Amino acid sequence: MTGSGFTGATAVRFGSTSASFTVVSDTQISAVAPPGSGTVQVTVTGPGGTGSGAAYSYVSAPVPVLTSVSPGQGPVGGGNTVTLTGSALTGVTGVTFGSTPATSFTVVSATQITAVAPPGATGPVQITVTGPGGTSNGVTYFYVGVPTLTGAAPALGPVSGDNIVTLTGTNLLGATAVRFGSTPALSFTVVSATQISAVAPPGSGTVQITAATPGGTSNGVPYTYVAVPVLTSLSPTQGPLNTGTTVTLFGSGLTTTSTVLFDTTPTSFTVVSDTWVTAIAPSGAAGPVNVRVTTPGGTSNSLVYTRVGAPGI
Repeated sequence: MTGSGFTGATAVRFGSTSASFTVVSDTQISAVAPPGSGTVQVTVTGPGGTGSGAAYSYVSAPVPVLTSVSPGQGPVGGGNTVTLTGSALTGVTGVTFGSTPATSFTVVSATQITAVAPPGATGPVQITVTGPGGTSNGVTYFYVGVPTLTGAAPALGPVSGDNIVTLTGTNLLGATAVRFGSTPALSFTVVSATQISAVAPPGSGTVQITAATPGGTSNGVPYTYVAVPVLTSLSPTQGPLNTGTTVTLFGSGLTTTSTVLFDTTPTSFTVVSDTWVTAIAPSGAAGPVNVRVTTPGGTSNSLVYTRVGAPGI
């Protein structure tokens, strides 16, 4: 306030309400306005009496309004930044997630605030802001639990990828990424909170599959890429028409053999090692048949086994 004769002032009033003040000079006083409403007269009282006063109008601050939060979900551990949009956000003094204050916040403009989410329990909370005009409405924010994976089926697949793998676990809703090692899945579908269907990318060796959601990144579950099996020889290469002959198949990548076929006929077999499988030749008509094996890595090349009829007289 400016005027004259302020030296020795003993009181400053806004209407009838006293204010704290500092006499800066004989012509200037700095005062802190008390709460009030409408238009009042500000007066200064000194040894010579009370001055005529000057008009001061109280303006009501608008109540802040929130219209959205982005992203609308985040990890239970907090620490992520969310953007609040709305109106009358200038002068906001507090942001709360439920009843918990934001770790920090910045008023960007009258329509935007950025806030760092505090830790919270799984589930929804209301975010509100408080300013000079009061406390805003709430906007819903979801705390999401960290996803976990418990299994992958099948846990083996071809090095070429492109096969479907079913992942089971918890807190999988909202998954934003599935990775096989460091390689993104070719595609994936969130089936439910406990299941994801993913298409494996090409790869090699054993990798860890992980899933990422707004709640964080899951633990890994192992997945092994299997090379296409190769057959190099059979012994014996021929046998009788009836079943019962044991045929030894030699090659590589045979450990995970799931099927042995003589043409289109499956037969019983035993995996002896990665390079050796024994199979029982099924019965059939005389002549050559193609023998091949199938593993999670694919189907092998074929080798010829010949059924020979008994000699006639």
